[in-house]
Amino acid sequence: MDENFEKDWNKAKEISDVVMEFSRGLVRKGARVLDIADSIEQKILSMGAKPAWPVNISINEIAAHYTPVANDTLVLDENDLVKMDIGVQINGLAVDRAYTVCIGKKKHPMIEASQKAVDETLKILKPGVKVCELSEVMENTVKEFGFNTIRNLCGHAIERNEQHALPSIPNAKNTNQTKIKEGQLIAIEVFVTDGIGWVMDSGQELIFKHVADRPVRMWEARRLLEIAKKDFDRLPFAKRWIKDVPIMKLDLAINELLDNGSLHGYSPLKEQSNAPVAVTEETKFVK
Repeated sequence: MDENFEKDWNKAKEISDVVMEFSRGLVRKGARVLDIADSIEQKILSMGAKPAWPVNISINEIAAHYTPVANDTLVLDENDLVKMDIGVQINGLAVDRAYTVCIGKKKHPMIEASQKAVDETLKILKPGVKVCELSEVMENTVKEFGFNTIRNLCGHAIERNEQHALPSIPNAKNTNQTKIKEGQLIAIEVFVTDGIGWVMDSGQELIFKHVADRPVRMWEARRLLEIAKKDFDRLPFAKRWIKDVPIMKLDLAINELLDNGSLHGYSPLKEQSNAPVAVTEETKFVK
């Protein structure tokens, strides 16, 4: 671990505390998801950090990876189960947090289940605990509420410039004997549903991430790759963030970079049986 790791983590965590509280005041009936995302991202920037990825605002059966596009007209409605996934980064080191709101209701049993599962898992998250032990607590807690976890989604470690590092920590019981180490940054993330508990890609890719530097033909593709590395610290970004590439060429540039493996794209993840999903996530520096 580099010498500034804990210092950057502490600063990002402190800023994320303020941003999370700020964000809750924006999630209400009639709010436009684009306005919510822009407001949160600008708040992060105003506090001297950067968004670690585009704010994810995933509704009902969409479990994760929905971020608004430019001119997005989607608005929140009564009874929507809204998942807010927010990342704050300092020098490429991210704090990953998420919560769920049911519009118009103070409580929802799936939100309670995901929150308790995270709380109970954090209690045992310490050096030497095994991945399988963490996952068992997650699934057992959710089952007590009568719901399912999403079996193909995971918590994860976080490293500098890498938001999803190993080990992955599945929401379902497993036999992974990997032990958590002192000094690791671990995101405990629990997805809860009353559906079958499996997600699949749904719709177009909305979020992109630098993977590798490979030769490209278009100048716009080369410029986008440079932005992905330097401006976004190799962390995920949204097309609506790109200001330096002409809009008429942006899709062509992204497609070239996806085709040659320079970028990876993320589509929204939908619960396979179209059932609603709740999530809670917290990041902990393991000591």
